[in-house]
Formats: sequence, structure tokens, C-alpha cells
Amino acid sequence: MIVIRHGQSEFNVRFAETRTDPGIEDPHLTDVGRQQIADGARFIQECYHERLSRILTSPYTRTLQSSEILAEILGLPIEITAEVGEHAHFACDVGTERSKLEQDWQHLNFGDLPEVWWPHREDEPEVDRRAMRFRARMAEDRLWRGTLLVTHWGFIRSLTGHRVPNAAVLEFDPTHPHPAGAEVVRSEHV
Repeated sequence: MIVIRHGQSEFNVRFAETRTDPGIEDPHLTDVGRQQIADGARFIQECYHERLSRILTSPYTRTLQSSEILAEILGLPIEITAEVGEHAHFACDVGTERSKLEQDWQHLNFGDLPEVWWPHREDEPEVDRRAMRFRARMAEDRLWRGTLLVTHWGFIRSLTGHRVPNAAVLEFDPTHPHPAGAEVVRSEHV
């Protein structure tokens, strides 16, 4: 499985400047973030494309936007799951209601996503447990090797033990014990 963190978001820019929560809910990618993901997509295309068959993404706007760029370059279908969403700690971790997402992303299938799908508050042990459930589910999914996962800093940290910048790419094996199941293979955008 290949894992990529979403590109730089509006929240990331403001938080990096102030180190305080700027209060931006479900932020969009910046132009820099879009370029980061396009660069990441070209790297993935060069190194891993033949083995990939799907994109699995969280329903936050920044991951959906990242996934669309990846899907366009790689020609892969997008599947959406809240299971790989960000930890609920900052304003950016408040999502957008399913009905609004369906209006804005009419070409995507939101499956059984509830109207309010994001947690209101989640501590690290809860994120760790969610990541371990995902790891176990992927280990039994025969398609895990062909999956490109588009997710977030906190989820990646819980899933792999790595703290990565925007658009970092990791190779992840859910059958390995945590946290030895991932290796950062590209991390140019610090």
C-alpha cells in the first residue's frame, strides 16, 4: 500500500505562521498544496503506478481535492471512508456534512457516510485504536497492495509511527507489526 498525506491546506499555512488554531473548518488546498500533490502523483506514477488499482481517501475537502489530482494523473477510481480521517483536535478537523459534499462532488460515491461523519473530539489513544482497526482490516483485504491511501498527519502518525510533512509518500505494509510497517519514500515538502 502507498500512503500520501494531503497537500498543504489553508489551515497548514496559517498554523505554521502562528502556531495557534486559525479556526478554519475543513480547509481547501492552497496552490502550493495542489502542486505538491501533482508532484507526488508523478513520483507515484513513476515508481508504483503499475501495482495500484484504487485510491482510498478520507472525506475532508483537502483529501478529496488531493485525491482528485491523484486520480486524474494516475487514472484510478476513488473510494471514500471516514475511517482514515484526521484526529479531532483543531477547527480544520470539523468536516463538511455529507449532503454538501454530495452537492460539491457529484461524481463521487459517498456510500454509507453519515451526514455528520467526523468525531467531535478524539484523543490520541482513540486515533491509535482507529488506525489499528484500519490496519487489521487492510491486512485482510486482498486489494491492500493496490491501494493508494490519501490521509492526514495524525492518522499517518497513529498508523505508521511517522510524523510527515504535506504530500509525503510512504510504503506501508499492514501485515507488519506496528510501527515497523511503513517507510517514508518521498518527503520533499517540509
